[in-house]
Amino acid sequence: MERKYLSRIADKLLDTALQASGAVLIEGPKWCGKTRTAKEMAQSSLFMQDPDYTTAYLKAADAKPSLLLRGETPRLIDEWQLAPVLWDAVRFAVDERGVPGQFILTGSAVPMDNAMRHTGTGRISRMMMRPMSLYESLESSGDISLKVLFDENSDVAGLSTLTIERLAFALARGGWPAFVGENDNIALRRVYDYVDAVINIDVSRVDEVEKNPARVRALMRSLARNISTVANLATLRNDIGGNEAAVSDKTIASYLNALRRIFVIEDLPAWSPALRSKTAIRTSAKRHFIDPSIATAALRATPDRLLGDFSTFGFLFESLCIRDLRVYAQALDGEVFHYRDKSGLEADAIVHLKDGRWGAVEVKMGAREIEDAAKNLKALRDKIDLDKMREPSFLMVLTATDFAYRREDGVQIVPIGCLRD
Repeated sequence: MERKYLSRIADKLLDTALQASGAVLIEGPKWCGKTRTAKEMAQSSLFMQDPDYTTAYLKAADAKPSLLLRGETPRLIDEWQLAPVLWDAVRFAVDERGVPGQFILTGSAVPMDNAMRHTGTGRISRMMMRPMSLYESLESSGDISLKVLFDENSDVAGLSTLTIERLAFALARGGWPAFVGENDNIALRRVYDYVDAVINIDVSRVDEVEKNPARVRALMRSLARNISTVANLATLRNDIGGNEAAVSDKTIASYLNALRRIFVIEDLPAWSPALRSKTAIRTSAKRHFIDPSIATAALRATPDRLLGDFSTFGFLFESLCIRDLRVYAQALDGEVFHYRDKSGLEADAIVHLKDGRWGAVEVKMGAREIEDAAKNLKALRDKIDLDKMREPSFLMVLTATDFAYRREDGVQIVPIGCLRD
């Protein structure tokens, strides 16, 4: 029996995109819920990976791709990249029909650059879908809305019921919809299976270039050890160095590109604001997986091990917060960055909306670190050139604590177990 559908923040985004475009492409990693979300809105469906019909579908795509587009609209075409010609067929059909909301395409891999003749600009809009946030998996109370913080920045109040033990489990299980509500041990086992499939199958299948599984595993373990840092290729190479699967910078770069194309990694870009002084801004991206559970599985780390190693837990907790902030920011037409300058001043996350509003976030697990985090946030605010940029809509310390409140200096203290879009 099919599981009950848990509402996603992506539901509204998809509905809006279908009203504005002839077709919508939902991209994201396997198992993040793309197909299920699309099915909720689609009136007909075509599943390219259905083993009973895949061969027939591929032959039809070669002979007359328009045959596969017939059906009530919106029509879902799942894993369309198996027959890249469908992209151009959809684009052409959208032009011919001249009405929005015709197709939903889903894919867990980016096709080769030369697979499509046209970009689809103006006909096919793109929508990124990530694994579930804690609010979507019903583990955040949702007392604190990111939208409200941007609109009002009023006093906040809320209570997280997410204990540190359940937080460790939620991090290790990840935001994969099929795992939410599963038996704890089974859910963790399935994340390990996911990572094994990436290593042994998916990363080679994406570009039809065979990759050494031992080297892929070594790289993913290195990325996990360097999560939430700006580790460059040399750092990754040296970290792998003692392993028999050691690889060159060129190979590392090609493997990283393959992992990006199947949406396994999603680095956090640097923010470049207008500053009062000429302080040099660091431009390196921070290393992140699309979901922190991939890192825990690559390390074979259990929730109990995380609770015994708060240093590793802290880096993974930051990655969890970045995942959730990205999901919530997307609903507000925003993006997430990090900030670091030559003086050493950092902010773990900058949520920047397209209308110019922005908020700065420091991620700290415990209450003892809140004071230093608040000082960093205020120092960053004071560096911004307010003649060229707006004042921050909010300064936030995102924590693993229980209570949400606003300090006298205006800094918002928000448990991740209280936040929502």
